[in-house]
Amino acid sequence: MAPDRFDPAKEAVLNPWNTTKPVFYMPKIGITCFSKKLIDRICEVFAPEQIAYLKNANGRVPVYKLNYKGIDIALYMSYVGSASCAAAYEEILEMGLEKLVMFGSCGVLSKDIEDLSIIIPNCALRDEGVSYHYAPYSRDISVNEKYIDEFKQILDEHGYTYTEGKVWTTDAPYRETRDKVERYKSEGCICVDMECAAMSAVAKFRGKEFFQFFYAADNLDGVKWDKRSLGSSGDLSEKEKVVLPALELALKMI
Repeated sequence: MAPDRFDPAKEAVLNPWNTTKPVFYMPKIGITCFSKKLIDRICEVFAPEQIAYLKNANGRVPVYKLNYKGIDIALYMSYVGSASCAAAYEEILEMGLEKLVMFGSCGVLSKDIEDLSIIIPNCALRDEGVSYHYAPYSRDISVNEKYIDEFKQILDEHGYTYTEGKVWTTDAPYRETRDKVERYKSEGCICVDMECAAMSAVAKFRGKEFFQFFYAADNLDGVKWDKRSLGSSGDLSEKEKVVLPALELALKMI
């Protein structure tokens, strides 16, 4: 990506406020994930109120308001992929959200990272396109600059295992070649995702607070790709456990 793609101008030809209106009852803090199964399960437990929706040519995605320990928290399902995920985030911010906790699965670059364990990114390698439109050119971007200590405390208090390190963010999951895996491992990457670098860049550009963590899924550290729990509904009860630290961190971010 050419270094000159970034323009610091806050106003573009098409802006979020051209397509999205503020929502009167929008909470200032929210959580989001990519799994419809998890979103449905959260709705079963908390019976949230739908207050808005995101929409594109593929249809509508509800935006909810739930109450957790007396605090209203927004909830919505993010689109997979940096471009659509970042666009939806822009629209959620325009609705009135100020802070967001995002969680979802990632591929691991070390077989020693246990399936479904939590990964906390502290830096993202920018191998996607969106971040270059929101931040000046650099190979990496820092992520989760606030709240890592608070999040670790939550994980320790509830007995979660976790790993902290650098994530490789790419737009092209079917181009995660063996050479790339080895190269980025040598640069310190412990996992791979599709959104972290982009979402962090958007948050910085818009002056909002954003925190993202992962739960480990497929393993790329082997002769063959190992699916492990990726896309498995059989492990849903285990995946549901990642909702608790997201909600607890949301309370601390208030």
